[in-house]
Amino acid sequence: MGKVSTAKLKQMKSDGTPIAMITAYDYPSAKLAEEAGADILLVGDSLGNVVLGYDSTIPVTIEDMIYHSRVVARAAARSFIVTDMPFLTYHGSSDAVLRQVARVMQEGHAHSVKMEGGREIAGNVETVVKAGVPVMGHLGLTPQSVHQIGGFKVQGRELAQAQQLIEDAKALEQAGVFAIVLELVTEQLARFVSEQVSVPTIGIGSGRYCDGQVLVYHDVVRYASPYRDKKFVKTYADLESIVRNGISEYVREVKERKFPDESHVFAMNEELVPHLYGTSEK
Repeated sequence: MGKVSTAKLKQMKSDGTPIAMITAYDYPSAKLAEEAGADILLVGDSLGNVVLGYDSTIPVTIEDMIYHSRVVARAAARSFIVTDMPFLTYHGSSDAVLRQVARVMQEGHAHSVKMEGGREIAGNVETVVKAGVPVMGHLGLTPQSVHQIGGFKVQGRELAQAQQLIEDAKALEQAGVFAIVLELVTEQLARFVSEQVSVPTIGIGSGRYCDGQVLVYHDVVRYASPYRDKKFVKTYADLESIVRNGISEYVREVKERKFPDESHVFAMNEELVPHLYGTSEK
């Protein structure tokens, strides 16, 4: 399979080929996701929730994103890497935004950046695109604005809200984004938006008719404790139980002196052993 690019993603939409995107935050997860065939690796600021232990994405810094993006980039030979711009790093002046984006691209080795919001950020999106950096948009539930929108709620259930999202999607398309994430949007609205814009839509909790889907790595493989089930997520493996049981077995064997056993040790030449205790003949 050839290397994924923005041109290939656009062609996938045109051909009706679904796009598979998954988050990745470190080398092992990125390597496994690429080997499994993921088209896009999203270095999401969701790392704040699933890796760094925060209760939201807001505390995640530009340094956090650069570090994790750089690590993921070492694993990706084929997949396209999208790195989230963290909270309030793309709402200031054009010069300030370009400096932050440049860091993510140069230091984080990302292929593109993702920004949350619609018409209010379209100007900066256009500036970044004109500077030569691919931008992925993000509409619907925007986690960085969770306090403003009143929590993690499905978007687009009211007509005014739906119309605003449609206008935001068109504004982002006009600004030059190469794709748009639609998060927790009603299926009917996500389908309509997907039909109205020329760029691929990537859904998360937004139904069956987007041009692709994205899930968080830790949700796909259930890697968390405690794990909170989500309606829009399908779990494909249960690492939570496997990892906990494996570590529990290790701890038990250490306590019972069953590990290490003879198969795990390295032996010294028996003729030299007496010298360790000072009992050899001179």
